[in-house]
Amino acid sequence: MDEMTIDEWEAICDGCGNCCLIKLEDEDSGNFLFTNVSCRLLDTKTCRCGNYALRKQIVKDCVILTPDNIEDIAEWMPATCAYRLLHEGAPLPDWHPLLSGDNESVVKSGASVKNWAIPEYEIDMDDIEDYIVGE
Repeated sequence: MDEMTIDEWEAICDGCGNCCLIKLEDEDSGNFLFTNVSCRLLDTKTCRCGNYALRKQIVKDCVILTPDNIEDIAEWMPATCAYRLLHEGAPLPDWHPLLSGDNESVVKSGASVKNWAIPEYEIDMDDIEDYIVGE
């Protein structure tokens, strides 16, 4: 992964949007808990960032995934994340667009947050724990 071009690195993303879901860390277990609440920049109809180029400036705690930080970040990435899978030496799922040739295969597989996630500006963030959907 260290030798990939920027375009090759970006192509690994399957466009599921799961990495843009707000995660909480259980203080007792250290496990990461996923919510169905997305970053305010995620367009939940397309699962694309609404301002990808400036995301870090707009959302201060946005983490920009790179080959240099994947090892530190992998544990809180979704289990189906292509970056995580490749980092762990696992194969990509059959529905990954690089394998299927279909950008909608991630949606068809059910691995996408398309039309399922709720943008953070639509909820009271004090109630974020009410939106936990899994680990």
